[in-house]
Amino acid sequence: MTYCLGIKVRGGLIGLADGRITAGTQVTAARKVTLMGANGNRFFVMTSGLRSVRDKTLAYLRRDLGKGSFPTMLDAVTAFTRCLRVVAVEDREALEASKLTFNLHAIVGGRLAEDEEPTMFLVYPEGNWIEVDERTPYLSIGATAYGKPILDRALRYDTSMKAALKLAYLSFDSSRFSSADVGYPIDLLTFDNASRAWREAQFDYDDLVEQRHWWNRSITQLASGLPDGSWAERLLPPGGEA
Repeated sequence: MTYCLGIKVRGGLIGLADGRITAGTQVTAARKVTLMGANGNRFFVMTSGLRSVRDKTLAYLRRDLGKGSFPTMLDAVTAFTRCLRVVAVEDREALEASKLTFNLHAIVGGRLAEDEEPTMFLVYPEGNWIEVDERTPYLSIGATAYGKPILDRALRYDTSMKAALKLAYLSFDSSRFSSADVGYPIDLLTFDNASRAWREAQFDYDDLVEQRHWWNRSITQLASGLPDGSWAERLLPPGGEA
């Protein structure tokens, strides 16, 4: 399992991918987000699913990129799905015979030379896709249930990049806290729409201690400060705390 999140706000794009890999009782770390392309014409690919399928699909995509860059993100996601379908033809039967599921999901995002704005696509194992929109300005794959509530409540297309970055982290932290298959390190990258610049960094458990402790304190204080009202009074002893 994994947790990958892509956010699109007016200011640009944010991508987050956890780095935990679990296989039986073994836990290791690996990068699940890749920046493709060069010379300012770059896009990211984040994946959830079989590592072997991911690596082979990206190898084929790099081969296609070697023949020339893609003019738009639609061209990029079309090339990715074409490579994914080739891998499915080559490997699906052997994988299923070994009781493995062809289960690669991906988020592909960026802004290429002929794009008017950045965008992202969620690609399913069959090669079909959906595109992010302003009403739901994020896409996620992997263990998505735990990080979804805070995004649905607080994230909007007009959210600033700084606030969206914080929400991305809190969404990951909720997933990490409730799922043993999601964990550090995390890879974060941003695309600033004004400068068309990519930035990326990796953070481990100890790098975000202050943020983690603040969130734990704050969410506990908020829950304690929820107005009591008659609904609570009906369920608690008269005159005080139970």
